[in-house]
Amino acid sequence: MKNKQTDTYELRGVSSSKEDVHNAIKNLSKGLYKDTFAKIVPDSLTGDERFCLISHADGAGTKALAAYLCYKQTGDLSVFRGIAQDSIVMNLDDMIACGATGPFTYAQIINRNKNLIKQEIIDEVINGAQEFFDRMKQFGIDITFTGGETADLGDTVRTLTVDGVMTARMRRDDIVHIDIKPGDYIVGLASSGQSAYEDSLNSGIGSNGLTDARHDLLENEFALIYPESYDPRTPEDLVYRGRFNFKSVGVNAFKDLLLSPTRTYAPIVRDVLSRETRKDISGIIHCSGGGQTKVLNFVDKIRIEKDNMFPVPDIFKLIQKESGKDTAGMLSTYNMGSRMEIYVRNEKTANRVMFLASSYGVDSKIVGRCFEKNDGTEVACTLPGRERVVISQKSK
Repeated sequence: MKNKQTDTYELRGVSSSKEDVHNAIKNLSKGLYKDTFAKIVPDSLTGDERFCLISHADGAGTKALAAYLCYKQTGDLSVFRGIAQDSIVMNLDDMIACGATGPFTYAQIINRNKNLIKQEIIDEVINGAQEFFDRMKQFGIDITFTGGETADLGDTVRTLTVDGVMTARMRRDDIVHIDIKPGDYIVGLASSGQSAYEDSLNSGIGSNGLTDARHDLLENEFALIYPESYDPRTPEDLVYRGRFNFKSVGVNAFKDLLLSPTRTYAPIVRDVLSRETRKDISGIIHCSGGGQTKVLNFVDKIRIEKDNMFPVPDIFKLIQKESGKDTAGMLSTYNMGSRMEIYVRNEKTANRVMFLASSYGVDSKIVGRCFEKNDGTEVACTLPGRERVVISQKSK
């Protein structure tokens, strides 16, 4: 049975594990391989068996609602530029975890309630996407903006959603297969701080868990003023139950913490894959939905021991304090300081990965090791100054 304390995400109509989705697609083809982070299919465009295609769809999730609230309170349109980046990175970083380094194409999909979301907001989202592409090109990541769709769906969309589809063609022998084994080192890449390709400090929030964060931090007045910003079927005691508003927390603090754009690791991973022998990379895990437990989807009879994790960024400390969520629930929802993990066979390769990350101003460290476990699979996390938390599942 699930603990109500850690299950507020689902009670608010969201799922970090996406069990329903996995059940719905369980009978569909898994593509060319079962051991990659995302689905990869044959290159049907040319029929060349040396190549394959990877096409990925994702978005900014309910982070767009946090941006909407900020805009309504302040009139600041720029918050929607970060939402454009969020939706792109959630595609891009899943794909780089498969070994795709570009060139990429991207089609943007915006669904809006036109009565609330005017053209000036759409302009910010589209321009924000192009701005991100221009910046990535300076760091060797080539993404072509192919356009997309803006749909006016006032009867079905309460405010707006920002999603996208990214596609790349790659050589099959460039694919990163997930083959995590006992003895592997885990290199974590920090989600907070400021990288060489960011204009400001990143809080580390990413694009996961924003439904909980929004409701647990902001006061109930938001439900009265902006009823369009939440599902009215949500239990009343879970609706905007926090103690903060824009005056108490400060507009800039709100933007810096909750609306910090999702960091990409594409330039770092591209360098890692171009300079390291792939035989020493045993897997790349993007710790998005599922947070620090994401790796459980890709291993069997392995204990993932993360006993040297990053200090918890302030945003996650604040969310846990205000929500009362236990540490297991936080680890299963948020990245808690590291949103990308590179699993490697030896310490020499781990040191090389960390050197490359540092060249982009991104903190990194060996956060743990992998061990054999014959009676199941588990992730054990020890955050600095906290108890060791074990999250397990039965053997596949």
